[in-house]
Formats: sequence, structure tokens, C-alpha cells
Amino acid sequence: MLNRNEVKYIQNLYQKKFRASENCFVVEGPKLVDELLSSGWSIKKLYATKDWQPSAYVPAVQIIEQHELERISALETPNQVLAIAEMQSQQAFSVENNEWALVLNGIQDPGNLGTIIRSADWFGVKKIVVDALTADCYNSKVVQSSMGSVFRVSVFYTELPTFLKNHKHLTIYGAILQGNDIKTVQAEGGLLVIGNESKGILPDIQPFITNPVTIMRKGGAESLNAGVATGILLSHLIQ
Repeated sequence: MLNRNEVKYIQNLYQKKFRASENCFVVEGPKLVDELLSSGWSIKKLYATKDWQPSAYVPAVQIIEQHELERISALETPNQVLAIAEMQSQQAFSVENNEWALVLNGIQDPGNLGTIIRSADWFGVKKIVVDALTADCYNSKVVQSSMGSVFRVSVFYTELPTFLKNHKHLTIYGAILQGNDIKTVQAEGGLLVIGNESKGILPDIQPFITNPVTIMRKGGAESLNAGVATGILLSHLIQ
């Protein structure tokens, strides 16, 4: 049975400041917990109903009732298992000439960030650089929408102008409405900058972009969701 302190601790992990202070985050549901188990990431605690069947050996699981799982879950329909995992340490990285990386400028919607991480994983992009305006990659909605890709893609929070200045030797693509048709672009590596959902790439980042690109519109929609746009751009850039 869960005690009051455990419930409060887990509920607090849905808050960014508490996650940062504890260096832990929540992973929910059989699919994502299986991904976590196979990732090699450190797991602090596992809570599961008796129906959960793990895909790999786990050393210790605290069995709880469904109504207890509902108390500690952020999902509308809690599903069998909840894990508390330790965050990965933030490690700076560089991007090589023939490598791809994403640069995210103010992606504030957790669902968009999770989708972008998932798309990056699909296309083999292993590095994402983000700024402080972007959602926390350990937000439970980000983890859920990434469908486990957050365990395979490195996300590094930093000052983007400094990072881009240090990578001026790379081709820096930017998703801009007035950019070149992405279908006409041939590329072998570089950085792809994706901007804020409503404001686009912010003014302090725009001067670093060497190759503005866009997805040509054929219908009447004003804009594309940032996560959808990223997937389309990567599908053309990465051959």
C-alpha cells in the first residue's frame, strides 16, 4: 500500500522544479516502461498492478491496487505500471560535418517536443539542442508523446546563440515560411532549426541561418504544427 509521503512525492514529480531538485521523472504505461527497462537508464522505483507483465527481469516491483495507481498517475486512463527514473546528466556535444542535429528555439508545447524527439529518432537523428524557452524533455507529456524515443535521443539545453556560433562551419537550415522549397534542397548534414509554434524562429537566432527552407503550401492552412513540420523537413533532408 502506498503511504501519503510516497503519493505526494510522485505527484510533485510532475512539477519541473521538483524534478530538477530530485533528478528524477515519471514514466508510465507498459510500452514506455519496457522501453525504459531496455534503455539502461537507472530506475529508482517501480509501481505496478498485479496484471503487469514486464518484458525483462526487474529486481523489485511494489505491487499496488488500481485505485492507488490512479492517485499517482497523470494519465486519464492509468495503465498497469509507473516508474520513477533518474535523469541523464546534461553533457555538451558537438556536431560533425556529415551529421544531422536539430536545434529547437522556443518549442513550448510538450506534445510538439515529444513528437519532434520521436521524429528525430525515426530518421536517425541522435542529437537535439534546445533553449530554456523550450519545454522540459522530462515533462510527463513529452515522455508520453515521444513513445520511448526520449531514451535514445540526446537532448541538450544550452544558449543557442553560443552553440550556433561555435558551429558556423556547418550548414544551418531554418524552417521559415519564405525559405527555399525543401524539395529542391540537397544536403548531407548540418543543423535544422525549428522555431516557436506561433512566432517562428526568434530574431536573435535568425542571423545564424544560412539556408532558410520551407514546406510549400498547396491548401489554405495558415501554418503547420511544429512536430508535423519537423517530420516533413527531415524526410526530405535525410536521404
